[in-house]
Amino acid sequence: MSTFSFKQFTIQQDKCAMKIGTDAVLLGAWCPVDNNPFSVLDIGAGTGILSLMLAQRCNAEQIDAIEIDEEAYEQCVENFENSPWSDRLFCFHAGLDEFVDEPEDEYDIIISNPPFYSEDYKTSDSQRDLARFQDALPFEELIEAADLLLSENGIFAVIIPYKEEERFIDLCAEVELFPVKVTRVKGTHTTPIVRSLLAFKRYELSVLTADELVIEISRHEYTDEYINLTKVFYLKM
Repeated sequence: MSTFSFKQFTIQQDKCAMKIGTDAVLLGAWCPVDNNPFSVLDIGAGTGILSLMLAQRCNAEQIDAIEIDEEAYEQCVENFENSPWSDRLFCFHAGLDEFVDEPEDEYDIIISNPPFYSEDYKTSDSQRDLARFQDALPFEELIEAADLLLSENGIFAVIIPYKEEERFIDLCAEVELFPVKVTRVKGTHTTPIVRSLLAFKRYELSVLTADELVIEISRHEYTDEYINLTKVFYLKM
């Protein structure tokens, strides 16, 4: 499906290796925006979905995205230009290392759906590999950038495989970024936890309680929690 329509915007994705998936929609809908952000940074934007979802959810005046893949970058720009918030959205064609070399701004929200297939194999599709494999954006590099670019009261939000949760939290602690919201995601009530939604700030909570989100009761029958989280975006919710 080369076009994906949400309630307030449409995404073209024919040039992008990574198509719209549940992970991105979950993160874009779940990411805390209660710090009333002025500026947002989307690292590894792909189609631009996270930037567009946050443009819909908050009044941030500056929403920057960075994307290293040329075709994905072009598509992201096109999706931004065709959205109702084109005046607030800007995409840089750059790698994260180039972007942090000369940081000009701090950001109140930094959001990323990082590529995280850290297994040792590659496929014959190099563009898709770049989008999917963790060596394109190691967690350490992402966290270092978040520490450098996050404002004092900023929020750093990611979705990662559940098996990486502990390591990711430990890496963030090394730069004094601490979890303030943790949601673990299961496909159904009977399947194992597959993803962790994590939000970090520069101060530590005395008590942090993780919660759980189940997506489906059965095939295409969604839980109330998932519907409530995503209904402002999905056409059929």
